[in-house]
Amino acid sequence: MININCLNNISDKGLALFTSQYNKDAKFEEADAVLVRSAKMHDMELPETLLAIGRAGAGVNNIPLDKCADQGIVVFNTPGANANAVKEMVIAAMLLGSRDYIGGFNWVKENKTDPDIAKSAEKAKKAFAGTEIKGKKLGVIGLGAIGQLVANAAISLGMEVAGYDPYLSVTAAWNLSSKVEHIEKVEDIFKTCDIITIHVPALDSTKGMVNKAAFDLMKDGVILVNCARDTLVEEAALLDAVKTGKVKKYITDFATPGVANADTDKIIILPHLGASTEEAEENCAKMAVEEVRDFIENGNITHSVNYPAVNMGTCQTAGRIAVCHKNVPSVISKITAIFGNVNSNISNMANQSRKDYAYTLIDIDAPATDDLIAQIAAVEGVLKVRVVK
Repeated sequence: MININCLNNISDKGLALFTSQYNKDAKFEEADAVLVRSAKMHDMELPETLLAIGRAGAGVNNIPLDKCADQGIVVFNTPGANANAVKEMVIAAMLLGSRDYIGGFNWVKENKTDPDIAKSAEKAKKAFAGTEIKGKKLGVIGLGAIGQLVANAAISLGMEVAGYDPYLSVTAAWNLSSKVEHIEKVEDIFKTCDIITIHVPALDSTKGMVNKAAFDLMKDGVILVNCARDTLVEEAALLDAVKTGKVKKYITDFATPGVANADTDKIIILPHLGASTEEAEENCAKMAVEEVRDFIENGNITHSVNYPAVNMGTCQTAGRIAVCHKNVPSVISKITAIFGNVNSNISNMANQSRKDYAYTLIDIDAPATDDLIAQIAAVEGVLKVRVVK
């Protein structure tokens, strides 16, 4: 029986994909795999039994990636599973920034007892007039799963779209509308666009990328949408740009004390609702379960954030061994030498590395013995070894 622990509520549509060989009600301390959404794991003592963590979502800042890698625990996420939900939110955010729907809504609530409200509304509505997004230039920073959907949707809405992504994948390029202008310098997005939306991960290289220098380049009255991560926008510079009118509206999916207490209707804050749809939660759960199952049952790694992708399909030989190890010289040669020493034949092998860590799958013609596994585990640099089959 394979023990699964859920640290958060995971959609039943995803959990239903586990077969009868999985115990979905296991305690954390005995788990072979963990499914998580937002629970913070940095201070948790990870059990020795733990092989994998499946994050039902894209962001993994709640998971100690290096700590997991050092213990041979493969961490998965589900990129693209919630992309449509976030795309729809970004479109809504652009409309909220261009048209004062919130101001109009609040006016109606405040005047609901007025018996002549319909007549009063005709006089009041000009205070909430806005602009259309059709014909405006949208700058999309980051053209991954979400960014490309936003860009394509904006083209369909009649917008002019410019996209910036120095790491644009071949798959993303194929999926992107040919009408999207590819920009080589992010500064050109800042200079020329009426609306800017950010879709990059929070890395050391991207934190604070929208800073004072960026705001200084922007058009007066720009609309800025941030449904990616709060740390991408330098808060002090943002508040100053809002105060001066450089930024007409800032719409964000992240409530932080700085923006929440800004006391201005130019900032619209939503409580991290981007992926909060029934469909997105189901898609993320299904994808996470499929990734964890493929890893547990076949040793394959897809969409890991701390180990490289390796896929050898379903094992067709008598045995398969999976090894998580440090990406250092001689580990592979020492491992393969052991098979020769115990007269075990390797029929197929795959090895990939990712920064400081590597992963090796080995198919053999006979079932692995306890002695073989013990010898591999004793190799310096090996973090975890297990018999997949």
